[in-house]
Amino acid sequence: MFSPEVLIRRLPSLQASAFLLVAFFSGIAGALQIPTLSLYLSQEIHSSPIMVGLFFTVNALVAIAISQFLAVYSDRRGERKTLILQCCLSGAAGALLFAWCHNYFVLIIAGTLLAGFGTTANPQMFALAREHADKNGHQAAMFSSVMRAQISLAWVIGPPLAFALAVGFGFNAMYTCAAIAFVVCALLVHFLLPAQQQSQPLSVNKLQAPRRNRRDTLLLFIACTLMWCANSCYLIAMPLYLVHQLQLSEKLAGEMIGVAAGLEIPVMLIAGFYAARLSKRRLLRISAVAALLFYSGLLFITSPLGLLLLQLFNALFIGLVAATGMLYFQDLMPGQAGAATTLFTNTSRVGWLFAGLTAGAAAQLWNYYSVFLLSMLMIIVTLGCLWSIRNP
Repeated sequence: MFSPEVLIRRLPSLQASAFLLVAFFSGIAGALQIPTLSLYLSQEIHSSPIMVGLFFTVNALVAIAISQFLAVYSDRRGERKTLILQCCLSGAAGALLFAWCHNYFVLIIAGTLLAGFGTTANPQMFALAREHADKNGHQAAMFSSVMRAQISLAWVIGPPLAFALAVGFGFNAMYTCAAIAFVVCALLVHFLLPAQQQSQPLSVNKLQAPRRNRRDTLLLFIACTLMWCANSCYLIAMPLYLVHQLQLSEKLAGEMIGVAAGLEIPVMLIAGFYAARLSKRRLLRISAVAALLFYSGLLFITSPLGLLLLQLFNALFIGLVAATGMLYFQDLMPGQAGAATTLFTNTSRVGWLFAGLTAGAAAQLWNYYSVFLLSMLMIIVTLGCLWSIRNP
């Protein structure tokens, strides 16, 4: 039997574990759905390629609108736990809708709406974790990186599991498993996450950053958007490039994604440890340099072993962006943890919007090789933005 004093001392550890579990299961829910969505739309819904592209565009736009609205709402109201719980339940409902409804127009309206609420649970969870860490005197950078590592671990496991479920048991089973993951998240949030209330509501003036921070936040937004856009272009074009231009096995694409996701975990943990010692701007510059080396290597290296070894630079690139980008936004936007976290999340969503158009047009006009050249040019512009940001 634990005394009340011992239980109180163990409570922060229990809550920290709950944050990590929610991050992992929310990552599993996303990793089950995102990699197979285009295959689901093509095979189950019998959508044409242009309708598949339209679905991704609408999905991203709806997610951005919902997450931005909820960010402002949560920063004003301050109580995020109930909001995260409702988003998890919406994500579960959306997954079940995809499992049992095969009408394209219902899915593009109701499905994207429910999925948009479901994906917003993630940035709100990170905002709650940041506020909880600040209130209890914990190291926010390291804790955030450990949470990011849980999502990376989910992405090591999730995509192979998603394809195994879809091929072996059908998309209904796969989306049902995603719904179960969301329900597990909801239960963890309800019973274990802290209810973090702001001491006083934020006014409109306090929500506005100083003019200097607005400029730096804009530059950071552009830089992160370009980095995520380059990464999304790579994810779109890489499997087709390997199969159609290099005549390599489709399995190599999965191996490259798995190796990169696995290497991202130690990168994010190390970044979290050094975030308090090195400036976040410097870590993001290192990330951009690693990206430049990665995309430059893709232009010249064509052997399977070489492409696998290149994933070290890819993991360094993505791991550092994921671990420090959100924290840098929060530093530039004090008092707006929810808005800053969601703004960083939206850089990925906007990146996906531009990546679909960029990768598709480049591959159609030239070839898949040209997509990596455009990605490298995006990283060069990113370096210019990062070198223009002043340290806060």
